[in-house]
Amino acid sequence: MPVRPIIRFPNPLLQTACTSVTTFDDDLRALAADLLDTMRNAPGVGITAPHIGVLKRVVVIELSREDGIRTYINPQLLWSSEETMRHMEGSVSMPGVTEEIARPKAIRFSYQDIHGAGHEEQAEDFLAICIQHEIDQLDGIFWLQRLSKLKRDRLIKKWEKVRR
Repeated sequence: MPVRPIIRFPNPLLQTACTSVTTFDDDLRALAADLLDTMRNAPGVGITAPHIGVLKRVVVIELSREDGIRTYINPQLLWSSEETMRHMEGSVSMPGVTEEIARPKAIRFSYQDIHGAGHEEQAEDFLAICIQHEIDQLDGIFWLQRLSKLKRDRLIKKWEKVRR
């Protein structure tokens, strides 16, 4: 499958909410495969369809080759813990720039698999952080929006230097 070009911040597609997937076919499977190859090439541990300019609710996560590939279609958060954890986050659309963000430590979420079957799961720690980060992206919330204005402005300036 081809590695697709990743759109870069500040492209407005990165702050656009995605539409739900309603057709589970070969095109969707090809999109998921392209996302996996694109993410591995970036490199990253998670990617969404909007990162390649496709405004559909598709997420691919691979924390490690041993952990395996996770494909989530139409994921939605159902519950999140009051306990939080801090973790360095970044984006394949803004390589070279990271910042610490606090998010709920545990979540429960629903999604469909690549064939359209519904599932509900719980996740903790790093996987929970990744899923929340990617669902934010599907909802049109780019990770920088989780930072204070001061930190956000500082990172945007850093990004502008990195891009040059």
